[in-house]
Amino acid sequence: HMFYRAINHNDISSIGYCQLKDNKVIKRFKEPVLFPEFDYEKEGVEDPRITLLNQTFYLFYTAFDGQNACIAYATSNDLINFVKKGLLSSNITYKEASEIFRQENIKEEYFIWKLHLETKFKELNLLWDKDALLFPKKINNQFALIHRIRPDIQIIYFQNFKDLTDDYWKAYLKELKKYILLEPKFQFENQYIGGGCPPIETEDGWLLIYHGTEDTPFGNIYHAAAALLDLKNPLKVLGRLKEPLFSPKAPWEKSGVTNNVVFPTGAVIKDKRLYIYYGAADKLIAAKSVDLTELLTQLKKNP
Repeated sequence: HMFYRAINHNDISSIGYCQLKDNKVIKRFKEPVLFPEFDYEKEGVEDPRITLLNQTFYLFYTAFDGQNACIAYATSNDLINFVKKGLLSSNITYKEASEIFRQENIKEEYFIWKLHLETKFKELNLLWDKDALLFPKKINNQFALIHRIRPDIQIIYFQNFKDLTDDYWKAYLKELKKYILLEPKFQFENQYIGGGCPPIETEDGWLLIYHGTEDTPFGNIYHAAAALLDLKNPLKVLGRLKEPLFSPKAPWEKSGVTNNVVFPTGAVIKDKRLYIYYGAADKLIAAKSVDLTELLTQLKKNP
């Protein structure tokens, strides 16, 4: 089952659905599964990631209103009928968040990205929060959710979705340094990083496929990357590839709506291989596979 982002001629995105068998499309809905209905998502519902946990499918997506990008989610029991649950991220403005960051001595890069977004979106208000990935198992009896406030990847823990109030987020932001999962570290991710595929449980740890954005003289290049996280404490990083897992190489990955993009958002294991599904230049959807044991071995060689 694949959920994908599609954009119409008015540049409004929605989420489509198709079924794959042996990596060939055997069924595809003519209408979107999710589309903009509310003011907070009026300019698009984007970048879906889905996780099955305790018989419930949780589909997380980015809700975009033209200025603000926030995390929203919907649930389903049958993968067809989804109930939107609204925004998950906070109503905290970038101005409020910046005050908290300043008081807590959060690194300068967070302020740089605030200025960058304010330049691009003149009416920027809320703290941008994207790339939500839910772990498919509770950790210490809590939901564990990966998200991204530029430039890093962070994690939150909570007992119930209703607990994610503005007070929760303010307290969380004050301790943000404790919850940074990954920071940009290598040349291929020198601008920022973000979540990719929902974490996959292996004997060696949680396998996280993420994306890294490289700032080059020729513009941004998006790469796919991999990290290995401790099963009991995902904040403990066990391994991380020093080079991209894969990068834009094919003509259709290098040229499209947005050039030089490989953007992984879903992965499955089949016959001991990891199949990664990704957006290519924001125009096509493609897949690559890698031997799972080989990948885990390489990750463990780079603690």
